Amino acid sequence: MENSTIELSLMDPEERELVTFIYDAIPAQDKQNLTTDDILYVLDRMDDYLEKEGLLREDPQTGEVEYLDGDVDETEQLNFVLDAVKKENRAITSAQIQLIQDAELQYGISKGYYSEE
Repeated sequence: MENSTIELSLMDPEERELVTFIYDAIPAQDKQNLTTDDILYVLDRMDDYLEKEGLLREDPQTGEVEYLDGDVDETEQLNFVLDAVKKENRAITSAQIQLIQDAELQYGISKGYYSEE
């Protein structure tokens, strides 16, 4: 896995498993210059989108996150993340974002968090 400022060993086990799953799911040609930091950044922006849409709630006292039932417009989410990437001049492509979205969905399905539709 590409170097990053956030060491995998410092992540909680579930987050480490998710990031590793996503990184391993991305084809080699699309991993060029993609780091674990980039994956975490995209995942955080995906959560920002869910929060904006009322599909994620964070307890201000405990920091625990609750994902609420609802439909996610993947195209809107992609555009939301892409806008954030552009604003911050990050070198993450639209294709890489979509691959991260797809891998996160597959991870969620494999864990029973999401149902296949």
